[in-house]
Formats: sequence, structure tokens, C-alpha cells
Amino acid sequence: MKRSIVLFRQDLRLSDNPALACASEGQVLPVYIKDTQSLGDWPIGHQSEQWLNAALDSLNHDLDGHLYIETGDTLAILNKLCKSHNITHIYWNRCYEPSRIQYDKLLKQSLQDRGIVVESFNGSLLWEPWTILNQQGESYKVFTPFYRKGCLMSTPPREVVEIATTLQFIKVTSTEQVHASVANWDVSESGALKQFQDFIAHGLNGYKTLRDFPSKPNTSRLSPYLHWGMISPHTMWHKAKELTGLIPDKDIDHFLSELGWREFSYYQLYHHPTLPDENWQKKFDHFKWENNPQHLKAWQEGNTGIPIVDAAMRELSQTGYMHNRMRMVTASFLIKNLLIDWREGEKWFWDHLYDADLASNSASWQWVAGCGFDAAPYFRIFNPILQGKKFDPEGLYVIQYVPELKNLPLKYLFTPWEAPLEVLAEAGITLGIEYPKPIVDLSESRNEALARFKALGDGK
Repeated sequence: MKRSIVLFRQDLRLSDNPALACASEGQVLPVYIKDTQSLGDWPIGHQSEQWLNAALDSLNHDLDGHLYIETGDTLAILNKLCKSHNITHIYWNRCYEPSRIQYDKLLKQSLQDRGIVVESFNGSLLWEPWTILNQQGESYKVFTPFYRKGCLMSTPPREVVEIATTLQFIKVTSTEQVHASVANWDVSESGALKQFQDFIAHGLNGYKTLRDFPSKPNTSRLSPYLHWGMISPHTMWHKAKELTGLIPDKDIDHFLSELGWREFSYYQLYHHPTLPDENWQKKFDHFKWENNPQHLKAWQEGNTGIPIVDAAMRELSQTGYMHNRMRMVTASFLIKNLLIDWREGEKWFWDHLYDADLASNSASWQWVAGCGFDAAPYFRIFNPILQGKKFDPEGLYVIQYVPELKNLPLKYLFTPWEAPLEVLAEAGITLGIEYPKPIVDLSESRNEALARFKALGDGK
């Protein structure tokens, strides 16, 4: 009888799991290895590790306690397991981070040299990055043609793989036990599916417009589940397609295009592996960044004196998550008002987000900075006052995370420094004590940023 290992990585689910489905014909040993070597310069961040442990706990439960977990070198552990349990096949779903790709090639070759049958599958992306090329046979640099002409004109995403109804497990006692939970999140495959169903019921209708409002239920909040593979993009893609006629086309199309942005991030990382560390537009190598630890710390802690920025940064520190529009606002403030290197923000998000994803994180920070693919032009600088008034018009989001401002009239909620002293006093606020004064002048810092960015010129 075939005896297989399924190596779980960013596919912590039973449904739509091609590797698990292929292994289900014989006896199966499900394995997860905590191996920092294969992660290169980007080991799992603190918050991501909390999510991972909770997800492994849930997956082990779904596998009736048969998930084998060990910390160490993947190849050494697999060799040991193959020898002691007569393993003939190893299956995994592909990862796309550069260090993972390199390591997986080594892993596959080493195992095959030992006579093990090794097969990898696409469990995480709708389109493999190497299959989408323009008419010149080159990789796309701009999202819209990548998605509309490349992806949508290519082979449609594969169908969802049926879950294996019965699995015969190879019984091995795990060297590690994980018991973890994440506050306010159901970190499980069933929790991911429920989150998706709730979003379809309450958030997809109106998604195109209302997704930008942080106090409304029109964002999916599926990014942590997607990153860890607790739900597959294929499941989401085909289910959304089934809703045609029931939900406005513009909302379905926009939701699918957001999955397309995720694909584009992985596409960029695959074709340009230095994306997390190096400006894609090389002219930005000459940009004069500020080295200001006090400003960086104020941004990290949500004490900049700009309420919408502070609310978002506190949401991150308190919940391990941040609304997408707010990610753009806080990133723009760090880069274009504080003039701090985008890589500082990237590192902070990496360590504090449950959904920290190397492709999406690095591509998005470069997009806001203006130095990446299809980037926002340098003169696009989010005005955090206008962003707050437009997308948090009742101040619900700001008050939730910056409660010291709750007694301030809405007129001054986004600009407390403009409030008369008597209004501040009535609200119980002394700027610089209960709530900080702005650490920069928004107008002056914007003009300084424009001058520095403009000085770079148009050269690549």
C-alpha cells in the first residue's frame, strides 16, 4: 500500500487541498515542520506565529489528532520519517516566496535521489505566475492588463478539489503539541468558511463602494485565512461567480479583482524576488529618507496626533489586523509625511499582522511609496484629514480606537489641534497630555515630500 507524507505549509485545510487529495489513496502521515531555514530573511512574525499555532491546533483537531509537528530542518526530518515509516510518496502544495522556491527545489531533488516519489501542486494561487505573460512573452508590469488581458483571458482557475471523505492515517506521536487561540477570531477551517459566508450574506452587496469604510461590514476580513490557506482562493472565486444575478455585477467583479491584486503581488514577487528589500524603480535608491526614531515610534504606537492614523495603528496593535483603506492611509503618512523609508513600515506590519504575507506586504508598501510596479504616482499623497472625514464620516472608527477623543465634537474629531481651547477643555483634552499634538505639519511635510520625490526625475 502507498504510504505518503503530506507536508502542510500555507495550506492548513482539508477542503480543496490537492496534495491531501492525491495522498488519500493510501495511508497518510500529515506533517507540519517549523523550519526557519526555508524562510530566508523573513521568519514568521510574532502575530503570525500566534495565528499559525492556533491554526495548527485546529488542523490537528480536524485530522483527529494525527498531525505530526516538529521543529527543525525539513529535509532531515522528512528523511527520518521516510526511513522509520517506509514512506514511498511525499506531496505538498507549492509556496511562492523566493527562499521557499529555492529550498523546495533542493528538497524535491534530495528526496527523489532517495527513491521517494515527490509531487507538488497549486493550492494557493488562481494562476501560476509563470503562465501569465504578455504578447512579447514577458511578465506584466501593470495590474489592469495583467488581470484583464493576462489572467481573465487565460485558462480559468481550476475547479475546487473535493475533500477526502476517509483518510487512513499512519500513527506517529508528534514531538510537539500546540494549543493556542487568537482573541476575537475563530482560527479554524470552519471559521474561515463561516467568515466567507457571513461576508457574502452581509458584505458583498455594496462591496465596491462600502469596502472603503472601516466601520462597515463590507470587507471580507479573510486575509489571514487566505494567507495560511484555511480557505482557498479557488473556493472563493467559484462561489462568487455562482452569485452572478443575485449580487450586483460591479460588486462581484470588484471582489474578484481584489483576489486578482493578491495574484499580482505573488506574480511580482515571483518574477522579481528582491521585491521585499529593494526598490523596483532603482531611481528611488537615491531618495533621501529621514532617520527619526521618535517619529517612527510615534507612528508605531498610534501617537502621531493625527486621529485617523492613530486609530488605524492602534487597531493593528490591539487586533493584529488593519482595514485595507487604513493601511494605505498609515503607509502614506509614514512615507510621505514623515519621509521614513517604506521598509520600516513593511517590517512593522510583518511583525504585527495576523495576515502578514511577504508578497502582498512588500508589493503594497512599494505601491504606496511609488517605487514599485504600477505604483501610485509620487504626487498621490493621502490627506489623512480628508480620508477620515470621507470614510469615517460619523467618527465611529476613530472613537473606537482613540477613545480619549470621544467627547470632542465631530467637527474637530479629525483635527483636534484646530479646536478652540474651551472646546478641548469641555472634552477633557489638553493637547500634549491626554492626546498628542501633531508630530508634523501635514501641509509642510507634504510639500517637502513632493519636492524630494520630484527631484528624483523620471529615470528608472
